[in-house]
Amino acid sequence: MEAAGAGAAAPGGAAGLLLRLRDKLLTWQILKTVALGQMLSLFICGTAVTSQYLAEQYEVNTPMLQSFTNYCLLLLVYTTMLALRTDNESFLQILKRRWWKYILLGLADVEANYMIVKAYQYTTLTSVQLLDCFGIPVLMALSWFILRARYRLIHFIAVAVCLLGVGTMVGADILAGRQEGEGSNVVIGDVLVLLGASLYAISNVSEEYIVKNLSRVEFLGMVGLFGTIISALQLAIVEYRDIARIQWNWKIALLFMAFALCMFGLYSFMPVVIKVTSATSVNLGILTADLYSLFFGLFLFCYKFSGLYILSFIVIMVGFVLYCSTSTWTAETVSTSLPQPASTGLDNLGLKLEEDDQEPPAASVQVTQEENGVVNSS
Repeated sequence: MEAAGAGAAAPGGAAGLLLRLRDKLLTWQILKTVALGQMLSLFICGTAVTSQYLAEQYEVNTPMLQSFTNYCLLLLVYTTMLALRTDNESFLQILKRRWWKYILLGLADVEANYMIVKAYQYTTLTSVQLLDCFGIPVLMALSWFILRARYRLIHFIAVAVCLLGVGTMVGADILAGRQEGEGSNVVIGDVLVLLGASLYAISNVSEEYIVKNLSRVEFLGMVGLFGTIISALQLAIVEYRDIARIQWNWKIALLFMAFALCMFGLYSFMPVVIKVTSATSVNLGILTADLYSLFFGLFLFCYKFSGLYILSFIVIMVGFVLYCSTSTWTAETVSTSLPQPASTGLDNLGLKLEEDDQEPPAASVQVTQEENGVVNSS
């Protein structure tokens, strides 16, 4: 009788474990985070498809001109909003205090966009997809030292799962014949990808710090201002011949407009997502952008389909959900020279809010599970 009772209890225990996993991994906050990440992927997909259509159908390869249109939109919208602010932190005060920092940020952002696109002329699609993932460990390292983010083992496992999904996607590309040749100079192309991925990491970490401690409008307004200036100078130097050869018609103009709107949507919406998650989780979520581009390419560019693409999408999403399921923590230090973070320093703010509902009122020492206490400055 006891053996029978034990046997009957086993399925219940397994069912209870599944319920606990479901409650941990399928919360409203995680589902919302996944949805927001996929919305960003769709914006990136739009920029990739329009760029490829311009290159293949009309032989237009002007990445700097395309980026310039996006920075102009940011300038018109967010820099204007910043200039019209009437609070203590006015546009002129921001320029006076942090102008050189935003010049460096604008330079990193502009060159990251340019280098990744330029790399396609030298190396293969496979190399770009693989080496572009180099930005994720760089981003985590920068977050560790600059944002003082601290990760748990599950976060490293989740990143490894996501990168496994990217490897599966690259394998599907090879089987489907999408390597796109060997490139004219693979070494130059690979170096450009690594530099571009590193600059993206610098830009994303800076973006996370600014939107969580200062404001989203300040970030977008300053990037719009200095990005417009830097990209205008660069396209006048390196792309003026390519621009002069464009045979303008309404279709090309429409593709440029579609690219600019997708990029503007990406830049406008990404700070909102970073505000409630983190730069690292956002970069994991947008790994699916290449898959969305592939699905559009099945109809527009006659790509071959492979079941491995579906598998890679599932693997990436599993890794992304695992990453979001557990919050990181921040090693806080008391400092009067730097502005203190306005956020909790957690990758998933929604999860932290749920935890706060069950915690006692704020005390001077904050303790998290399996971690050391950290002393707040308040």
